Amino acid sequence: MEKWPVGVFTSIDAGLGVDLAVAREIGIPTVQIHAPRKGNRTAKHAAEILQRLSAFGITVSAVFGGFEGESYADIPTVAQTVGLVPAEYRQQRLAEMNEISDFTKALRCNVIALHLGFVPHQTESVLYHEVVEVTRKLCRYAQTNAQSLHLETGQETAEALNQFMDDVGEDNLFVNFDPANMILYGTGQPIAALRTLGPRVKSCHFKDAIWSDAPGETWGTEVPLGEGDVDIQKYMDTLKEIGYTGPLTIEREIPEQPEQQKQEIGQAVRLIERCRS
Repeated sequence: MEKWPVGVFTSIDAGLGVDLAVAREIGIPTVQIHAPRKGNRTAKHAAEILQRLSAFGITVSAVFGGFEGESYADIPTVAQTVGLVPAEYRQQRLAEMNEISDFTKALRCNVIALHLGFVPHQTESVLYHEVVEVTRKLCRYAQTNAQSLHLETGQETAEALNQFMDDVGEDNLFVNFDPANMILYGTGQPIAALRTLGPRVKSCHFKDAIWSDAPGETWGTEVPLGEGDVDIQKYMDTLKEIGYTGPLTIEREIPEQPEQQKQEIGQAVRLIERCRS
């Protein structure tokens, strides 16, 4: 893969990413894919997707897990419903992520990723140790498929995420860095966080946002790339500084406005190309 190829977050039948056809139309060479719904995670469906990707000249860089029952309505709801942290869903979702890992292998991709959820701040708490253990189990299952697991940033500070990953202690655990999420969740300045996580960043999103008036209590606002508080040129410069050379994956989730979404992704591609040059 070339250095810093442009990517886009896509979906097959679940999640908020754009359709693969949009990636082909814009001429984007790499995609992250939101895993399809449970009934469609079959070898037959994977073969069909691979055939389509091959025809489009597109490579999959990561497959993201997501679950029924998750809600991003507000920050407290995220804490209660998202990822592997909520105890009532944890074992079922771990089994589902194992299934997604198998599906990802069928797609010939070596990265699975997800929003883990809000890791507890109290590192001595029972819940914290339970989340460490379930993440360790997922890492070890991914390893049987020769995969790494990438955790999406946003719900923790960079320092807390580093501590958590140290405690998990698996060498196939890395970071999918999303600068806008640091702003949306109010968990830290994105450029400083990127430097803190440094070599653990193995995939990334290009997304922009504006800070909330009450960071950490209410959502910030997602905006088109280049119109928010991230500073995209500095973000690109810092990715270079930490030695990152992987895909630059645009994430813009406004599926109810497909034409505007496509237009904004096209504008984002042009902005990334200017920054990359």
